[in-house]
Amino acid sequence: MKPRRIALGVAATLAVAAAAFWFSLDKETRGLLATLPTNRDLLFWSTPQRDAAFRALDRIPLLARSHVMQPGAAVRPLPPGPPLALPLDVDAYMAGQRSAALLVLHEGRLRLERYGLDFDAQGRWTSFSVAKSFTSTLVGAALADGHIRSMDDKVSAYITDMKGSAYDEVSVRQLLTMTSGVQWNEDYADPASDVARFNNHEPEPGVDALVSYMRRLPRAAPPGSRWHYSTGETNLIGILVARATGRPLAQYLQEKIWRHLGVEQQATWLLSKTGQEISGCCIQAGARDYARFGQFILEGATLGGRRIVPAGWLEAATHKQADIGTPGRGYGYQWWTYDDGSFAARGIFGQGIFIDPQRRLVIVSNADWGGGARDPVASPAREAFYRAVQTALDAEAAAQAVAPGAQPGIAAAPGADPRR
Repeated sequence: MKPRRIALGVAATLAVAAAAFWFSLDKETRGLLATLPTNRDLLFWSTPQRDAAFRALDRIPLLARSHVMQPGAAVRPLPPGPPLALPLDVDAYMAGQRSAALLVLHEGRLRLERYGLDFDAQGRWTSFSVAKSFTSTLVGAALADGHIRSMDDKVSAYITDMKGSAYDEVSVRQLLTMTSGVQWNEDYADPASDVARFNNHEPEPGVDALVSYMRRLPRAAPPGSRWHYSTGETNLIGILVARATGRPLAQYLQEKIWRHLGVEQQATWLLSKTGQEISGCCIQAGARDYARFGQFILEGATLGGRRIVPAGWLEAATHKQADIGTPGRGYGYQWWTYDDGSFAARGIFGQGIFIDPQRRLVIVSNADWGGGARDPVASPAREAFYRAVQTALDAEAAAQAVAPGAQPGIAAAPGADPRR
């Protein structure tokens, strides 16, 4: 056979193999390979890079180290409920949010489930700071298990490398409520901010990268005297829980919650360069599984009739512990609170789990906001959506009170028999 024919044959074989490999990949990985981010600074990625990466963050070579949380044997059903009658155009709302997933769970039933950005129920989307509320719940579990003795213990009692730093004076409670008084810059638009720099910090030998960075920070105010948002401090909470329990954070989450939650899919938790879960960020999970976590919190952090946090702890965690300077709002133990008793986990670029115990309501949002990490238009629009859902449920309840037996979402006509 002539060399040219051999070369053409080899090329054809390689092309077929390459095509077979490409089509063997899931669509998230194909999208990632087509639009691969080239650096770790995700705050400064382009919109197409974020669209591709947020559904496959644990598969980016620069970031791909993660621990896996496996599902248990049984899946908790999320039965469909009647469609929710909302006084707004859901398609237009999702377009404005650049929404990947939007779920409304009411009394354990899916009243709304929509997807966008070519995402679907089989995919996994990154949580960003929604992970903070998972980490908070693990603090409650560690208290219940006796791994953490008291919320008033000092941070350096569990992370001995913090001795001699500003955190020597800071309690576990103050860390959870972000009232440490330690200086921190969380400006997502500033490449020189702490939140942009700490992931690239070169640690001293033998010291965790985050601990190495955080123990250098100066004090800005007395402990407990002010609230100041700090992702670095949530990452410090994760290290504290891991040291206290003697387990990686993902393993503790799987043991205590994930395998008992009835989730459909495995989840992952990204790791820092020194192998610790980035506990203020970066769980990758399915939208329905975020909804199951929200329902678990709504039901009092109980699994199989057993509460995994101390009595009264979750109520404190989800009610205002710190004033954030916004009327009607506050901050609990890594949960954003509302004075009406509802509360939320929030992540940059539009991630969220909103929980309203009074209405037995959970709303899950995954998105890639076009206006940036804290989109000034999309953020209030999402708050308005929460209120619209609450208003719709209140209208249903009022209609059912007038016409007992009417199906939720279907108003009975005047004089009509709602049982027909």
